[in-house]
Amino acid sequence: MRKKIITPLVTCMALASAAANAAWYEVTGTSTILESTEQARERALEDAIFQALKYSGADIAGLAEIRPYLAESKSDYQFSGNEIRHIQVLDTKDRRGVMKLTARIDIYPTAKACHKNQYKKGLLMSRFDIVSPQQAALGGIFQFGDDFTVLLQRQFETQAQSFVAQGITPHNVSPTQPDVAAMIAEDTGAQYVLIGSITDMSATLDEKVLAKDKTNRQLAMSIDVLDGKSGEVIYQNIYRDIAAWPFERHSKVDTKTARFWTSPYGEMAQRVSRNILLDLESNLSCRASTPEVVSINGQTGQISAGRVHGVKYGDELALWHNASFTDQYGVNRTQLRKSEMKLTVTRVYESSAEISVSPPELSPSIQIGDMVTKHAL
Repeated sequence: MRKKIITPLVTCMALASAAANAAWYEVTGTSTILESTEQARERALEDAIFQALKYSGADIAGLAEIRPYLAESKSDYQFSGNEIRHIQVLDTKDRRGVMKLTARIDIYPTAKACHKNQYKKGLLMSRFDIVSPQQAALGGIFQFGDDFTVLLQRQFETQAQSFVAQGITPHNVSPTQPDVAAMIAEDTGAQYVLIGSITDMSATLDEKVLAKDKTNRQLAMSIDVLDGKSGEVIYQNIYRDIAAWPFERHSKVDTKTARFWTSPYGEMAQRVSRNILLDLESNLSCRASTPEVVSINGQTGQISAGRVHGVKYGDELALWHNASFTDQYGVNRTQLRKSEMKLTVTRVYESSAEISVSPPELSPSIQIGDMVTKHAL
């Protein structure tokens, strides 16, 4: 991977009324040029913004919100209602088919972002299958689906602000089998299950008269995110991109190597995985995280969220009694009732935490499966 340069500049630069935590960031993003320099410029700008958001601690979902406006080639972009307020493109360079773009980005991190006010949500993944395996014959990349799933898992492990990667399940999960999805999610403690399919890996030959023919290759996939309690689909999306396939047509390519992942096609696949992360952050980060009471003994108990979810010693929690029921049509209806008691985290483990109950006389009303939220309201 090419190195990204991230340099924080003077806080509140050029804006006298700016908030105390606002800052300019000068960032360099890169992108491989394929179809047009305009498209490469847009992707390099997205890369620069993502790096600045991560460095500043701002909400990375903000990139998904402004992405449609970046297609317009301008030197200045201004936004309202977003942590990203101003983008100034300083320089663009095309070096051997790689676009490098340097921009100054004005970011106002806010404490109101959902990922700062909720615990992280467990996300379990199933392996991406290749719908038409014959399309993987070019390069013999039949294991690409498995390796892309691992790449996506690492993306969530290192970049996600609202999710905790719960691993990759070896079982087949389908939106048409919600009971199976719910059972697997319960076994792993995941709030959501992500499943995906690779629908297109076809290649096209770009014939040139005076130069060597170039092969371009598609990558299209669909994803479904299922609720871990009900198994119902709560989010769907389709992704499609194209990149140069630089390998010899009859060579076998190992999709586990740096040679593949630093190629134009491998870098494009990494960009797709990041877009999946950004879209889930944008669409699911404000959904309530649902840690539950898993044990209760007098005035103390334990919940199903711990250090990896962001739980800290001394956190105060609100309790919600689970009053779910099955209606006359056999549909499970969720119903939660807020309790007056206050829970305090007294000890934190990797994926669970101990709690104390106040006032203690209300502790007998706590049931296994009752939900907690981060702040007592």
